[in-house]
Amino acid sequence: MHSGEQRPQFSKRIFWDVDFDNLDYQKRASFVIERVFERGDVPDIRACRRYYGDEKIAEVLTNAKWLSLHTIYLACAILDNNLTDYKCYNTGQSNPGHWTY
Repeated sequence: MHSGEQRPQFSKRIFWDVDFDNLDYQKRASFVIERVFERGDVPDIRACRRYYGDEKIAEVLTNAKWLSLHTIYLACAILDNNLTDYKCYNTGQSNPGHWTY
């Protein structure tokens, strides 16, 4: 995790529902990482990786309670790990949704 005072530059649209200017990137690291990977674009994800590092990001995303399948695939490609490394993927597989007709 980044120890300096420099805050990462994320698009404000990602955090439209929170007080962006007072967001604590250390205390709310899991929230920030999940939100950036769910809603951010390539520059946002790059900034997140520079700030937190891939080890912290992998720890947060693999233990997340919920991520979209799209985000899990993206994280797998970036972090070079497997779908089954993600708790939310395994939970989703054991609780399939309704059939679509």
